[in-house]
Amino acid sequence: MILKSIIKCPKCGFEKEEIMPINSCQIFYECTKCKAKLHPKQGDCCVYCSYGSVPCPSKQ
Repeated sequence: MILKSIIKCPKCGFEKEEIMPINSCQIFYECTKCKAKLHPKQGDCCVYCSYGSVPCPSKQ
């Protein structure tokens, strides 16, 4: 299972590597550069499935 994902902000394009939680889906994320609050796109369970380079552990 891969736990690292690069999450990319759709507003400013900033990318940051994050470690995903194993036992829960992350439903919000704040961009460290522009402070945009990200939420999953419709149909996705978490922000990593919507904006990450690797889907969350529950989807893997």
